Amino acid sequence: MKYYFVLILLLFCFTFSFLNAFALKNWKGYSMNINTTSDSDSTVFRKRSITAGVNFGSDFQFFGRTGPITYPYLSTDAIYNFKSGFFLYGSGVKVLGYKPLVDELDVGGGYFFTYLKKISGSISYTRFIFNKDAADVIKSASSNDINLKSTFNWKFAKSSVTFDYLFGKANDYFITINTSKYIETDWSIFDDKDYLTFNPTISGIFGTQNFVGNYASNYSFFLNNNPPPAPGTKDLEANKYNNGRFTALNYSFKLPIAYNRPHYTIEASWKYSIPVDVEGILKNRHELFFNLTFYYVFF
Repeated sequence: MKYYFVLILLLFCFTFSFLNAFALKNWKGYSMNINTTSDSDSTVFRKRSITAGVNFGSDFQFFGRTGPITYPYLSTDAIYNFKSGFFLYGSGVKVLGYKPLVDELDVGGGYFFTYLKKISGSISYTRFIFNKDAADVIKSASSNDINLKSTFNWKFAKSSVTFDYLFGKANDYFITINTSKYIETDWSIFDDKDYLTFNPTISGIFGTQNFVGNYASNYSFFLNNNPPPAPGTKDLEANKYNNGRFTALNYSFKLPIAYNRPHYTIEASWKYSIPVDVEGILKNRHELFFNLTFYYVFF
């Protein structure tokens, strides 16, 4: 019950801030700005740009859940931002140690908007396309994602509420709450054009987990390590866990450290993940994830 109290309180704060910004919009005029620079900037500008990057991850995690096998991976990403606020993006994922050259392709697009300097948001759609020979990552139970996000800048920190509706082989919805503190050094490393940034973040994920049951009943690890159910018992086993219940799924603390220059960034991040209310055949545990990312921005 305490999880829901915290969730309702945070959602109330964000709803109040959002509605207040909507009312002020008609008084001050709609802001047509987008943040294309650092999180510390108070003034943001729309600008056409392309961002391309590559990322190494120590394991897949999908809305607070991981599979029984550790899958380190490489991903490449590209985003095209239009001056209007629309954006298009694509991503390719390679699971290390497995045959397919590309295990997953993600394509999507969306729109970024701001109401005031302190409040921004985005809406987007993503399509996940999986190679039929790809490793059995837990993410593959869903193939579509509709995402709505609202961010509020408190000056001393930033908070966001994100809603995701995923559908495909399994249908789920999630609410993710983040609070982060952006810190930028006022000293350089090699010359006056570089600097370090730190962005510690606390997150909570609430939602359903039908994707867990779908993953467990369809993929080779479970089928090979568990005897098939007796006739007429499969549906009973599938309904053993209430994966459609909206509940707390995960809490995490993340520490990204980045080296920045005018056009590119190299970032290392560590995330300590605490899964809760794990149901079904998965036995998730506290886990430390590591990511190393490089991305370049073309203006």
